[in-house]
Amino acid sequence: MFFTSFTANCHNPEDFVISEIERGQLNFENEQIAAEYGAALKRQRIRRLNAMPWLKKIYIFIKAGFEHIIPEGLDHILFVLGLFFSSLKFRSLLIQVTAFTLAHSITLALAAIGLVKLQLSVVEPLIFLSIVWVALENTLFKQTTKWRPLIVFSFGLLHGLGFAALLTEYGLPKDSFISLLLAFNIGVELGQLAVLVIAFILVRAILINSKNKNKLKIPASIAIGSVGLFWFIESLI
Repeated sequence: MFFTSFTANCHNPEDFVISEIERGQLNFENEQIAAEYGAALKRQRIRRLNAMPWLKKIYIFIKAGFEHIIPEGLDHILFVLGLFFSSLKFRSLLIQVTAFTLAHSITLALAAIGLVKLQLSVVEPLIFLSIVWVALENTLFKQTTKWRPLIVFSFGLLHGLGFAALLTEYGLPKDSFISLLLAFNIGVELGQLAVLVIAFILVRAILINSKNKNKLKIPASIAIGSVGLFWFIESLI
């Protein structure tokens, strides 16, 4: 009965490699069985990846990185939107996004090769707090402080650990480790860029006849911070 249910819910094997193996919930007798099942799936994914052409593997990991932002990474989307609403000036936003990108790229690489490791149960609440902090700063200060890029860089290190937790779960073949790691990161950056472009277009459309471009800053930041605070509290319960 279990085998029939599992087979019916499976996707195409190639689409399965980086996306979630099983969208439904599987119940196991204990944690050891669950861990063994996860390890078996990880080995299976790596074997399938090794058998694929290089370009197809690159495509799969770029797609996985993009989908980790849109539509699956709502926490990362809210953080990027927090940066967006902190300043509608391109130069200030570019500095912050660059700091965030550099930071999460560093920890993603370090964690992927095993030099940095932190439990997701610790990382997630801190990521939620980073959303709250950015939203709070947006609400309390008219302009971003000179320390903002450094703060964003620090938060980016946390977000990189969140990305790395996903890659660790999936597994990376040793013979194409660097290229697939870069491909995943490219997908993440494309997802972040898409969020910023969509946000820019929507804000321009909403404020098309308004000279005050910051009128959405505080209400949007309050909404973003409220969601982040809810997630943080929920993660501790």
